[in-house]
Amino acid sequence: MSKIMKAAIIGGGVIGGGWAARFLLNGWDVVVSDPDPEVERKVGEVLANARRSLPALSDVTVPKEGKLSYAASIADAVAGADWIQESAPERLDIKHIIFAEIQKHCSDQALIGSSTSGFKPSELQQGAARPEQIFVAHPFNPVYLLPVIELVGVQETAERAKQVLEDIGMKPLIVRKEIDAHIADRFLEAVWREALWLIKDGIATTQEIDDVIRYGFGMRWAQMGLFETYRIAGGEAGMRHFIAQFGPCLSWPWTKLMDVPELTEELTNMIADQSDAQSGMHSIRELERIRDDNLVAMMRALKGRNWGAGELLNAQDARIKPPLPEDTDQPFMTLERVIPVDWMDYNGHMNESRYGQVFSDAGDVVMQMVGADEGYIAGGLSYFTVSNEIGYLNETHLGDVIHVRTQVLEARGKKLRMYHEMIRTSDGDLLATCNQLLIHVSLETRRACEPEGEVLAKITALGEAQSKLAKPASMRD
Repeated sequence: MSKIMKAAIIGGGVIGGGWAARFLLNGWDVVVSDPDPEVERKVGEVLANARRSLPALSDVTVPKEGKLSYAASIADAVAGADWIQESAPERLDIKHIIFAEIQKHCSDQALIGSSTSGFKPSELQQGAARPEQIFVAHPFNPVYLLPVIELVGVQETAERAKQVLEDIGMKPLIVRKEIDAHIADRFLEAVWREALWLIKDGIATTQEIDDVIRYGFGMRWAQMGLFETYRIAGGEAGMRHFIAQFGPCLSWPWTKLMDVPELTEELTNMIADQSDAQSGMHSIRELERIRDDNLVAMMRALKGRNWGAGELLNAQDARIKPPLPEDTDQPFMTLERVIPVDWMDYNGHMNESRYGQVFSDAGDVVMQMVGADEGYIAGGLSYFTVSNEIGYLNETHLGDVIHVRTQVLEARGKKLRMYHEMIRTSDGDLLATCNQLLIHVSLETRRACEPEGEVLAKITALGEAQSKLAKPASMRD
């Protein structure tokens, strides 16, 4: 049995709570330490949003949630921890005190990351007992959804941290040299400065600036970043042509990136009032859920294209995908997953087309069980679905954990008939059924033909084993 990993989260604010959720929902035990008397409520609210959204990114069974607890002291929190994440306020004196207490009580093999957005590791390590143990692990909010993490520190430590983060579905970037604000925040601060000037000078409002980003270049950046976007802008001649064409504008006095406007009370009130008019109708928790639902929908769209963040999600699904069922003397589970936001319809429940996808995915598992996999298909043979008779019995809602129980009714010659039951895991309610008929075909002729080789042997054996079972109860009703 593999060791259950433990993460200690020091600081339970928005970022600390996000770290707790990311580890917890990937099967780690998590201990949170924060002197705030409201810490359990605050972390609980972050975790509620994470439970609603992170599992919805996956199309396979997600790891069993770890155990969450709270510690009254840093010493109790870090005892036996494999990963320790400091997310305290951005004050170097406070961080030094925390790191000293952490290193007094933790294992010398524990990884100690800091969520700092500005301090360099050399600053964090000042006076530390084991300076090489401390590194920057700078995330982005929400930590439980956005995968990129900037790692800065001793190379060996950063490499160890990189492996851990990849295992929980994140995209760690080891920064080559330490620098103030690392990489991403330097971009963000440049855009922030320019936005402040546009508001101060009466050129644009907070909503107009946000609209320029979300309706324009923000969508391009989300899936191609900066340089790949501009490579396309260079046309057939590529990046060199783009630089030659647009390079001269770098010397034009458009921007005020090095000139920061004074955040006077007047400017602060102007920004706050515009922001209230833009988004004040929503509570912060409502905005977080809107943000999370939109991120899940966009990332799932990229997943279908196997691009950007979607490629990362597909790789994580492959990493955590459960083994194929082996016990064929009874109905077997072919699928377990969480229902995502992009499967919902205007009635507030799962759209009927998605039931077909669930049962199709369940049937694909049976294909893999008998060897009708990518290699078999590349050889020119496969199964086509001829008929799906779906019964809709109960509503399925956003965030429901469902599983599919499958029974093979017929596996003879070219025909494969399966019966699927879709069940809500939390209460065992039967949500839908599907009587599915597949026919084996030649991809060259697009006509029915007999299975061949190992697939024929396996499908025959599966059919014989399942033929001894009684008809499913839901078919007898």
